[in-house]
Amino acid sequence: MLNIWPELPLVIMTELEKMRRLGVDNIVAALGQHSRVCHINLPHSPDSLLKKIVAMKKPFPALTDLTLSSMDRKAAMVLPDSFLDGSAPRLRKFSLAGIAFPGLGKLLLSTHHLVTLRLWDIPHSGYMSPDAMVTALSALTRLQRIALTFRSPRSRAVRESRLPPPLARVVLPALITLEFQGDSEYFEDFVSRIDAPLHHIYITFFNQLVFDTPLLLRHFISRTKTFQASQAHWSANVVFRPKYAEVSFFGQEARPDGKIRKLCLRISCEPFDWQLSWLVQVCSSLPPVPTFEYLDIRILEDEYPPERQRRRQEQRQDDTESTQWLELCNAFTSVRCLRLSGHLVPLIVPALKELAQVLPALQNISLWEPQPSGASRKSIEKFVAARMLSGFPVTVHHLEGEGGWKIHWAYETFID
Repeated sequence: MLNIWPELPLVIMTELEKMRRLGVDNIVAALGQHSRVCHINLPHSPDSLLKKIVAMKKPFPALTDLTLSSMDRKAAMVLPDSFLDGSAPRLRKFSLAGIAFPGLGKLLLSTHHLVTLRLWDIPHSGYMSPDAMVTALSALTRLQRIALTFRSPRSRAVRESRLPPPLARVVLPALITLEFQGDSEYFEDFVSRIDAPLHHIYITFFNQLVFDTPLLLRHFISRTKTFQASQAHWSANVVFRPKYAEVSFFGQEARPDGKIRKLCLRISCEPFDWQLSWLVQVCSSLPPVPTFEYLDIRILEDEYPPERQRRRQEQRQDDTESTQWLELCNAFTSVRCLRLSGHLVPLIVPALKELAQVLPALQNISLWEPQPSGASRKSIEKFVAARMLSGFPVTVHHLEGEGGWKIHWAYETFID
């Protein structure tokens, strides 16, 4: 059928179920029109299709968008250096998932119009050193978005072979979004070699109790535009989940068309005390933000049955100390509104009295839980009284209901 139509540009895309039902012959036939293909989107491709694509060894001179991902988690597909004939001069978007491509650096030398580069779930066989990766990106002056997510901690910068960062960094003038998942050593080597006006940063580190690059992270973020908007209104979310913990910062410039900036940092680990320790190290290492509106701290474990949630709550109380919560909150000295959800209230409440010193701008605390216990209630009342005596009154609200934040009662009414 392709031969009876005019030679219009071809867009090749399909879903996994259709691919299984119709087979791959039609896709291969369409790819055979290599001079006309401008867009290829083949997610979750079976190896039978990927092998036929690899075997084609022809250029795709009109190609602007390419997305390929492999279904095989055991034996990673490896693209040869001859893929796309080693050149894609019109390519604007390039995404690989679960596929190794040792010849990526050579291909990127020809992609001067590339805007988006996403390398997801990079297998160990697809490892590129930070220095080689930056060299491959150095000519991409139009690159706006990049994702580098490694499959496992095996893909890390080797200490013995790590080179000192160059005196002059590679400038990526259009890069505004960076997503990274991997080892902190690789991240350290990578970002020490680039300068970019980043607005959105998403970083996930593999399990590590000691975070050994806090100064590097602080200097890197200070060099970007992420925290440079002094007039932006900022909020932060700290979330504990069963397998990871994260802190996200959201900022919007104080004008109608103000740009939104975001920084998200995540650690992949399960023990709650490890998660809290890591968050303290990370939050304490970031540049200060002068205008924090909200700090929201939550635990999300809805996927667990109630009995397991109860056991994890008891374990959290045994494994954490009030000083850790103080150190975490101390990273947000300009926050005005603090919101705590569920099981966190009895963990943080014992530290509330000290918050009068470390959170001078705090005006409101919202507690989202059923009904505070007697011990929690007394601690909160003492905290409110201490704030009033110090000249920094605070209102504490009890919130409930899933439809939104609802003021149920205010603790300041208990103080005569």
